[in-house]
Formats: sequence, C-alpha cells, structure tokens
Amino acid sequence: VRDSKVFLLDEPLSNLDAKLRAQMRTEITKIHQRLQTTFIYVTHDQIEAMTMGTRIVVMKDGFIQQVAAPQVLYENPVNLFVATFIGSPQMNTVTATVLDEGGDTYLKFGEAKIKLPANKGRRPEVLAYAGKEVIMGVRPECLHDEEVFLAQYPEAIVSANVDVVEAMGSETYLYLVCEGSNMTAKVSPRTTAATGDTIKVAIDTSKIHLFDKETEKAI
Repeated sequence: VRDSKVFLLDEPLSNLDAKLRAQMRTEITKIHQRLQTTFIYVTHDQIEAMTMGTRIVVMKDGFIQQVAAPQVLYENPVNLFVATFIGSPQMNTVTATVLDEGGDTYLKFGEAKIKLPANKGRRPEVLAYAGKEVIMGVRPECLHDEEVFLAQYPEAIVSANVDVVEAMGSETYLYLVCEGSNMTAKVSPRTTAATGDTIKVAIDTSKIHLFDKETEKAI
C-alpha cells in the first residue's frame, strides 16, 4: 500500500503472546528483505533487536550508547550498560582486583583468583589497572561445569553454591552464589548439578570483559 523510503515501527509486537511474536518477527524480517528499504524499529525486546536488526542503536536516558551490528554489540560492548543490556540471561558482573604477578595477569575476587590469557591480560590498558579494582563481566554461556572444560581451564576454576536449577530442555540455567556474588551459568542439559550443591565452575577467560569501575567504560 505504501512505498515509503523509511518505515517506522514502534514496538509493533509488544502486545502479542510469545508464539505469535516469534512468528511475526519472521514475517516482518521477510517483508524487510523483500522491500529492500529502511525500517526503524523501536523495541525493548533485545531478542527482536538481535534477530531482526542489521544495526542496533542502544540508548539510555535519551543518549546513544553504541551503534553497531548485533554481534558486535554482543562481543564488544563499549560500556557496562550495553554489556548487561544485550544478552539473555544478562552478563554476570563481579568487582575484581587486577594483579600483575610474575609476568602474568590475574583477577582476584573474594578467595577466587583466575589467570587471564596473555593476549587479554598483558595489554597495556589492562596492566594500567594493576592493583586496582575493575568490574569483570562474563556471559552465562562462558561458565562451564563439564569435566572437559574444568581440565581445559585449570587456572580459571572457582567454587560456587547452586541456588536454583532451571532445566530449559536444550540447556540448563544454574543460578549460583560465587564468592558472595550472584552468577548465572548456561550449561549443558546433561549437568548433574542440583540445588544446594557446591560445584566447580571453569570460566572461559578468553571471553572475559573488563570495565572501569568509575566510568563503566570497557577497558
């Protein structure tokens, strides 16, 4: 009916049930591809943004925080707000101290101490925080309780108490308390962890994000 250069869609799916919303996401994406024109799509649903958008503008309090492709936002957020806003369940954040010991870089939080890989920990911008506190961010899928990962990351193992286990079918969410901080792990449905257990969790240190504690900008 309309042959506009730009279409503005303001939360068009917000009042639909989950199944219909998923179907309509696909339909709107097909229309977008067929029309080959610009859609400005406003949404609070990050799944809609991540799956439908080619470029996402993340806004907070009326100010643009970051403009990038969905995967870039997910893997390289510019600040703590973008990091915790994009991704479900949201990124785990813990206050940690950066340690420079014997040519290696570690993060210490509570009694836990994990070693960063050289390509991340030995960067000058990270070493500048030696002896200082930063905010460590790690996504739920980067916490592993499988034996193969525990063997692969021996210097990044922490102890955690299991508060809640949510079996989602294709994956399982573990809600943990680790060194006094609440964390969420997205693990294999074959996990044997049960509520009340104390388990060992390996952190994929190559996927850790670091943020300045004051400015909350990515380091």
